[in-house]
Amino acid sequence: MRYIDAFNHFFPKKIWDRIIELDGTTGRDIGKRMRGVPAIYDLDERFRVMDMFSKYDYGQVLSLGMPPIEKFGANAVEMARLGNDGLAELAQKYPERFPGFYASLPMNDPDAAVAEVHRAFRDLGANGVQIHSNVNGAPLDEPRFFPIFEAIAQHNRPVMLHPARGQEVVDYITEEKSKYEIWWTFGWPYETSAAMARMVFSGMLDRLPELKVVAHHLGAMIPYFEGRVGPGWDQLGKRTSDEDYTILLKTLKKRPLDYFKDFYADTATFGSRSAMVCGLDFYGADKVLFASDCPFDPERGPGYIRDTIAILEKLEFSDADRHKICHGNAETLLGIAAR
Repeated sequence: MRYIDAFNHFFPKKIWDRIIELDGTTGRDIGKRMRGVPAIYDLDERFRVMDMFSKYDYGQVLSLGMPPIEKFGANAVEMARLGNDGLAELAQKYPERFPGFYASLPMNDPDAAVAEVHRAFRDLGANGVQIHSNVNGAPLDEPRFFPIFEAIAQHNRPVMLHPARGQEVVDYITEEKSKYEIWWTFGWPYETSAAMARMVFSGMLDRLPELKVVAHHLGAMIPYFEGRVGPGWDQLGKRTSDEDYTILLKTLKKRPLDYFKDFYADTATFGSRSAMVCGLDFYGADKVLFASDCPFDPERGPGYIRDTIAILEKLEFSDADRHKICHGNAETLLGIAAR
């Protein structure tokens, strides 16, 4: 079986070195956690991890790790180019290991982001674009970001929607920060789900019907909350007195649930069979791509790959559906050559 790992992360050397250099001048120490995960920046270690799965036809579509490029502020354009050039080089040099990559964008500079979209696709051969669930706290449906999505849609390649949230986003308004890493465990799925909802209700998906979006972590909260997203949002406006959302429902071309069904999703569920079953039932085999989120498992590389493959191998699929999930959907959506 061919497995195209459609969503995992790596820092090429030039951008990694620049991150460490900037850490020393900004005091933010962005690379602190990443230093403890060698497979995120050490190519030899990444190859060692991947070689554990040599019995499969296994390859990875690469994207940069956290933080979002826009977090680099005035250096964002430089960092986007460094990262995208580095990922393109890896995909060109090691096509069997890395059959593709996702570009990152300086979303804090929309004009530069649009230019980088076109450069990444036309000059570097990118297979998609990774965008985070907010831009330094701003929602993706702000008008200033629309030209970015419009440019991506022109190239008929997907947005890979990755959550972004830190401890500064509090769980209780009486506190100054989120405790116990709740901001990550529950905050990240919420972030992705909220970003999806803003795309739907802002009308972005009506304006850009050709735009394809892959929601990381198997669609986040959406599959489990199908009842709220479906019958619940069919009653949009019933709980709101200061705005008339019933008018909004009438302007949408489809039922809210149908938009959420139009998203793609990946299998990065951190080894949870229950989540996998729920997400696959919601999206169906045509909309799910195999992905592991390597290398952020407790083993710092192989764990989520191994566990995700094991779940997929034990679930009952038709041969056609299994091939779609493991590699066929990625080949089609990302423009990767089939074999």
